[in-house]
Amino acid sequence: MSPVKERTNRNPRSLALALGGIAVGLVVLVVVFVIALPGLTEEGRVEVKLGTDTFTVGQARPKAESIAIDGPFLFSDVANGQRDVYVQHLGDDPLTGWSSFDARLPGTGRECTLTWDRAAADFTDPCTNQRVPADGAGLPTYPVEVTGDETVIVDLNAATRPSTTTEAPEQAPTTSSILVTGTIPKD
Repeated sequence: MSPVKERTNRNPRSLALALGGIAVGLVVLVVVFVIALPGLTEEGRVEVKLGTDTFTVGQARPKAESIAIDGPFLFSDVANGQRDVYVQHLGDDPLTGWSSFDARLPGTGRECTLTWDRAAADFTDPCTNQRVPADGAGLPTYPVEVTGDETVIVDLNAATRPSTTTEAPEQAPTTSSILVTGTIPKD
């Protein structure tokens, strides 16, 4: 007697069911990834959006005081390092005078992040020694809003967001007539 159990033949019906299940699974995957998912976006591709389009800097009054003492805030782009920004406050009113702009001159790398020069009250590019005004003039900017509760918010994606403004419909030209009756005096 052999210690190895004799192999039994498989039922052809179970093999057909297994192959049919695999074929159905593949068809479902193709339908989901080729037809259904691309149809969920207008452009035919899946878009992943993590986070928000804006970020909150904080309360305007204490942040303006901090900037007056220590200089503008540098916010690093932790996602991909391409968009480090400064948030600056200029002026005496903590609710106005806010701006946000790129922390580097266009086309430069992270090693050329602008540095704040407190004595000169402007920025310096460490790679070229080029000076940039305190308001970031000449650099790409981002809209800053101070909300009703005095929170400072920067909108990093305003330029890429489609505009929601609409133009007023063109008015059809109107004509009006004035009928004057009477006589014209003769000289």
